[in-house]
Amino acid sequence: MNTSAPPEHFDVLIVGAGISGLGAAYHLSTQMPGTRFVALESKPTFGGTWVTHRYPGIRSDSDLYTFGYRFKPWTSAPIATADEILRYLGEVIEENRLGEHIRYQHRILSAAWSGTDKRWHLQVRREDTGELLHFSCGFLWMCQGYYQHEQGYTPEWAGMASYQGRIVHPQTWPEDLDYKGKRVVVIGSGATAATLIPAMADDCAHITMLQRSPTYFRTARNLNELADMLRQLELPEAWIHEIVRRKVLFEQGAFAARALREPEAVKQELVGNVRAILGDKVDVDKHFTPHYRPWQQRLAFVPDADLFQAVNRGKASVVTDEIECFTPTGLKLKSGDTLHADIIITATGFKLSPLGDIPFSIDGQPLEFGETVTYRGAMFTGVPNLLWIFGYLRWSWTLRVDLMADFVCRLLQHMKATGAQVVTPQLRPVDAQMPLGPWVAPDNFNPGYLARGMHLLPRQGDAEPWQNTQDYELERKQIPQARLDDGALRFE
Repeated sequence: MNTSAPPEHFDVLIVGAGISGLGAAYHLSTQMPGTRFVALESKPTFGGTWVTHRYPGIRSDSDLYTFGYRFKPWTSAPIATADEILRYLGEVIEENRLGEHIRYQHRILSAAWSGTDKRWHLQVRREDTGELLHFSCGFLWMCQGYYQHEQGYTPEWAGMASYQGRIVHPQTWPEDLDYKGKRVVVIGSGATAATLIPAMADDCAHITMLQRSPTYFRTARNLNELADMLRQLELPEAWIHEIVRRKVLFEQGAFAARALREPEAVKQELVGNVRAILGDKVDVDKHFTPHYRPWQQRLAFVPDADLFQAVNRGKASVVTDEIECFTPTGLKLKSGDTLHADIIITATGFKLSPLGDIPFSIDGQPLEFGETVTYRGAMFTGVPNLLWIFGYLRWSWTLRVDLMADFVCRLLQHMKATGAQVVTPQLRPVDAQMPLGPWVAPDNFNPGYLARGMHLLPRQGDAEPWQNTQDYELERKQIPQARLDDGALRFE
């Protein structure tokens, strides 16, 4: 790379062209027309997680009336396939001419803030040509997600090398995997397992969900009766989208509040629903009654009860046990039982990837991200002109994309109006003795990928604006009214 060549400069640089990056690009182009911006995407196409994951049955586990953007009506079933979501995102790009702002196969190798010229400098590699490029920007908008796309998380178990079958992680699903007539074990019981198993069940000789502990499941028909009725009344799709979206958000908020207020009652309802479907075919107390309270981990949604219907048909079964070791023909469990398997699928989660695993530095000093304190779960003390979209864990991720995009545009407009070039979150004297806790409190939400990587993430305080509340109902009121002049943001 010719380091003497001037960088290609943009007012705003967006990292990623998944659902967060495309939402950011839309809001920037509509709320701040004339802003010179680019979105750099390491993959050869848009879509992010919906391109990475190609396993059978891949679908959303959030309803598309809230997982879809507020500005783009969703017109199909509330739980959608990856192909349907990619088609929706493609329409967003085409309808808003976002394609001209996206550079595909551009992988960021490093990001360095220079206080001298008040810019971020990014070293970038073209994945298709190997060419090294230099970009700079005034504001860096991180929309790359939160997990490593190249490889999922698979624990190390004794004897894995001796296993003579095939071990597959859903995140790197091989196109040549033939499971027809095979015995399959899926390790895990989250949304991925709940999606894979019904999609594969009828083609396998048998498929078993092996879980260390049970998960909560919600079931419902994959339709929205209100949306269907409003379409019969021939209302505009934009109206239908907004009405249904508000109703879904109201119901989700009420359910989350009730799960916190009446955890035992909600638990009995969720488990009772599963019992009503499975009857006495399965020990529901053992296999579908979790030990944690509802919503302490993400609820896996099962549209049309397809997972349980596969169990009812005898094509799928559930085993609750721990793995002692792999054997040449399958798994030996700590109970002493064995599971024979031609294929073992490790639906065991993600590897957390804060800031896309990009090396960051500020005026020559490496950024220790885990030592910062978060400003509203999006910006970080001592880190200038940068915002990371980390979506909601209980609510739809995209709700926070829209919400934080409004905030970014307001922040940039404020900087332009006041002549400020730099904005950096800073703790105020009043915050000096504030107790600090983890990015997400474990008693609030504790999935495995967060527990494994919490030390990599910023800390949060016990009061606004130094919290990552993960509460959409609270943030949709707080963030639009957030003061920019209260000293928590230092402008230069």
